[in-house]
Amino acid sequence: MSQGRTLAGMKEWPGIERMPALCRTIRFLKSLRRVNFVNRKILIDVIGVLLIGLVVVIGYKLSPMLLPKADITVQPDPTCDLQRQACAVRLPGGGSVELAMGTHPIPLVKPFEVLVATTGVSPSRVEIDFAGVEMGMGYNRPVLAAKGEGRFMTEAVLPVCVTGQMVWQATLLLETGHERIAIPFRFTSGSN
Repeated sequence: MSQGRTLAGMKEWPGIERMPALCRTIRFLKSLRRVNFVNRKILIDVIGVLLIGLVVVIGYKLSPMLLPKADITVQPDPTCDLQRQACAVRLPGGGSVELAMGTHPIPLVKPFEVLVATTGVSPSRVEIDFAGVEMGMGYNRPVLAAKGEGRFMTEAVLPVCVTGQMVWQATLLLETGHERIAIPFRFTSGSN
């Protein structure tokens, strides 16, 4: 009798007939967890691809700022050494530009003056881009302030290279009303 009562009691227990449906629901929810995990993984992958694409687009848009573009590139006399003297360049459209460093030799990790004198050309903006030839040393492009009569000046600082001697390219960038002129000077700093 006790068995009958137990079975009868189980039949009266609320929800017993819905037990298989509950098991199916639990299995379905567990399968959704797996699907959500896969969806999350796909979502993370898509976000990663979009972020990489964003970095590429930003890099492309900012590349003219980081890598100076010029309409005209004028090669200076390779025998002129900025570590010892000022260097002058004749421009193809007429006029000339002279670049001088205020201190000789050019110091490392100490501010020094950069002086530019122009004749026959009136640039609206003058910059000098210091870049390591064999090793990237970061963005270092000060803008020179106009001092009147075709003279421009700024203060610059070169970082020290732990390897000792370093070859630098100081690209002088002149913006006139209709073109951008680049003059890449090279010099060596540090000890041998």
